[in-house]
Amino acid sequence: MLVLTRKSQESVMVGGAVGFERVLKVTVLEIQHGKVRLGFEVDADVPVYRSELWEQVRGGPGEMNHSRDA
Repeated sequence: MLVLTRKSQESVMVGGAVGFERVLKVTVLEIQHGKVRLGFEVDADVPVYRSELWEQVRGGPGEMNHSRDA
């Protein structure tokens, strides 16, 4: 696991290097009361899930629609 420290409004870029066309940008939007709000920017056709929903999606076909998680 890669662990990085970021302050509010700082970002991390994932992908975009040679061989990886898609880029995921994760931005720390807010840190308050022990909670961190993250913003994710990625192509619309790339699904983004919270981990507990991803487990359901990976569980098998028909369990959940594979649309983006809001």
